Amino acid sequence: MASIVIPIYGEGSHILNSIRVIDNLLKENHIYHKFILIDDGSKDNTWQQLEFLAYGNTDITAIRLSRNFGKEAAICAGLEYADGDYTIVMDSDLQHPPELIPEMVKIWREEGYDVVEGVKNARGKEKILYSLGVKVFYKFIYKTSNIDLSNASDFKLLDKKVIMAWKQLPERTTFFRGMSAWVGFSRKPIGFDVKERVNGKSKWSMIRLIKLALNAITSYTTVPLHFITLMGIVLFILFLIIGIQTIYMKITGRALDGFTTVILLQLIIGGSVMISLGIIGIYLTKIYHEVKARPRYLIAKCIKGGKEV
Repeated sequence: MASIVIPIYGEGSHILNSIRVIDNLLKENHIYHKFILIDDGSKDNTWQQLEFLAYGNTDITAIRLSRNFGKEAAICAGLEYADGDYTIVMDSDLQHPPELIPEMVKIWREEGYDVVEGVKNARGKEKILYSLGVKVFYKFIYKTSNIDLSNASDFKLLDKKVIMAWKQLPERTTFFRGMSAWVGFSRKPIGFDVKERVNGKSKWSMIRLIKLALNAITSYTTVPLHFITLMGIVLFILFLIIGIQTIYMKITGRALDGFTTVILLQLIIGGSVMISLGIIGIYLTKIYHEVKARPRYLIAKCIKGGKEV
């Protein structure tokens, strides 16, 4: 039996159709499944649509979070409720092609892989700056943590034992792609082309994407902290050279007014200190959130087995 985990935010205009498309395709391929639909604090009529689906349908679990906790938290909520032999995580806008699910299931059954992960052949219509930033981010993660997320997506099939391993990870600030890669297990990538959204537009702003990238980087590597040490060494060597030159010029009587040099040194030192404090601050923030040990999400309402629980 498959658990289909779908995080949803502001998709009321088309969520009924999306679920029907996925449901019909799985039934045609004789894949027994149950849906776990998580409303991440939507402000439109998404929850009303999910209620319509869930009441009277024992194969749908609808969860409403108390507010918008973010996609990562919504996925966490879905995985906590997943109890199938395997779990499929996918988006609600059909950009993750449901036609690929039968092939993913076949690989899991016949080839014995624990994780079948969707990898983007093409990223669809993206701005050049955004696409470049994504490539730099993936390259940095791979070089610093040896976790390859190149063209990765949240579209994955996870065996039950992988879900059990994932549930042992206690951190409050999560990054699903990184966590699912970190746990390991036998994996097989399967390519897909990102489709056009069936309706609406992406909820991911540039600021939210940058925050997600910073969270991912600081969750899986301490290289930025070592960068501070490296920057200190480089600056020390630079200052040593300048110091030797200054003493030499003074001894030989060729010393010049050093106003410009002093200003530049102050700007370099001040900028370096502020960057260093910023990097340290990001890690301290993560420690602060972990120490508080607040739950990843709060559930306002849950409909399971056709009734509210």
